[in-house]
Amino acid sequence: MKSCLPFWLVVLLVCRLNAPAHAQPTDTLATQRVLTFLDALQNGPLARNGTVALSVRRTRDGQSIVAYNDHKSLSTASTLKLITTATALAVLGPTFSYTTTLEYDGQLTGGILMGNVYLRGTGDPSLGSWRFVDSTATDVLMQTLAKAVKRAGIRTIAGTVVGDGSLYAGQPTPDTWPWGDLGNYYGAGLFGLNLNENLYRVFFRPGKTLGAGATVLRTDPLLPYLTLTNTVTTDAAGTGDQVTIYSPPLGMQQWLTGKVPLATSPRNQEFSVKGALPDPPYHAAFRLDAQLRADSVLITHPPTAFHLGNPAPKAKPHRTTLYQHQSPLLTDLARQTNYESLNGYAEALLRTTALALNPTVRTFDESVEAVAAYWKAKGVNLEGFLPKDGSGLSTVGALTADNMTGILTAMSHDKAFPAFYQSIPVVGQSGTVRNLARNTVAAGRVRAKSGSIEGVRAYAGYFTTTGGEQMAFSVMVNKITPDTSVTSRLGQLLVLLVGL
Repeated sequence: MKSCLPFWLVVLLVCRLNAPAHAQPTDTLATQRVLTFLDALQNGPLARNGTVALSVRRTRDGQSIVAYNDHKSLSTASTLKLITTATALAVLGPTFSYTTTLEYDGQLTGGILMGNVYLRGTGDPSLGSWRFVDSTATDVLMQTLAKAVKRAGIRTIAGTVVGDGSLYAGQPTPDTWPWGDLGNYYGAGLFGLNLNENLYRVFFRPGKTLGAGATVLRTDPLLPYLTLTNTVTTDAAGTGDQVTIYSPPLGMQQWLTGKVPLATSPRNQEFSVKGALPDPPYHAAFRLDAQLRADSVLITHPPTAFHLGNPAPKAKPHRTTLYQHQSPLLTDLARQTNYESLNGYAEALLRTTALALNPTVRTFDESVEAVAAYWKAKGVNLEGFLPKDGSGLSTVGALTADNMTGILTAMSHDKAFPAFYQSIPVVGQSGTVRNLARNTVAAGRVRAKSGSIEGVRAYAGYFTTTGGEQMAFSVMVNKITPDTSVTSRLGQLLVLLVGL
């Protein structure tokens, strides 16, 4: 049968069919290696009952380079913080900072204030934190606030000290956060007024033998208004923190369960666990009230707080400003959020950004909707975008790997991108990924946020290929078999990715 193809086309097809394998484009071979690796992970013992997803996108033009289950909605864990911090930097700007205001109402005459003193928050998650070089730790902050009161000539407050956390309506935690997380530091609620990252420490004295009860020695700071019910016992030395604290936001009764390790030496007889302050606005008022009384200011009524549990009066009298505290810049807040994976900071940035986008937003659900609308307006595909918070602690929130790389690629063209890029830890060097892929070609070439909750491991961020191309990536593994080797496997994946 005579061929209908031109002679030159027949020759070209024969040459291609007979070409050796190594003549294929290098990027095709590298991509195939990645896909083969993903198939092995998906069908192997670690993830055969779950889902592996990967999206790699070239940032300069948004071209998808590798896609593997990239349109399946999966749990992101803490990689969601990248979207939260990116949105905050793009909307608020890198030089944004929070302002917390000390003020009073009523009449001040002859050193007597016939009114109240207020510490009014705007959602700053870092107020009283120890993390920043130029930050003001809680004790120093309270001394500064007390001095401002006395400098105004106030010697008697014929009223009360109020922690004004009334900025936000709705619950202080997303309603999809697990009950077992809420009393622990990483599950602390977000209020309009926060203090010391809304954490406290409870100190135990372990028992002398395995299974013996562990005694609560004290809390730091002192929390005389809190009731602790303790059933914690003693486990083997070196087993670490196995304590769960159960408490709803605004609840003054907390239940301590689980185990602490045996003491390792006669000099080390204490073990501390971090818990969540149930009512940070009240605690801020309590601390300021105590400092003022210690500085000889007479106060006629006990401290109180404004928030969901005790709403501020609708009729607000005029207040006079005594002092304003500025938080670190957003560049520093975003860096701490991503390097240390701070849930409270992420939720604060989510709520603050949403308010800037839409002043009527007040709840977590509305805040997520505002963020989604922002990226959708920039042309990002948000099909399957279903987050429930800003930190990724929610076990039911989900989005696709394609969603993540779409947002990361769009962010790479934003004027705030340099600040955002610097806020992401470097694989093999810093943050929560300092030990990932160390001493490999990926170390130093990848900036990634890690994500880990029960059954989930994820990484997302940017990498530079060995050829100098910048890529955005997101890898998520959901419903994994309990096994620590999944982390090393994902480190191996990063090595393959930089070779694309």
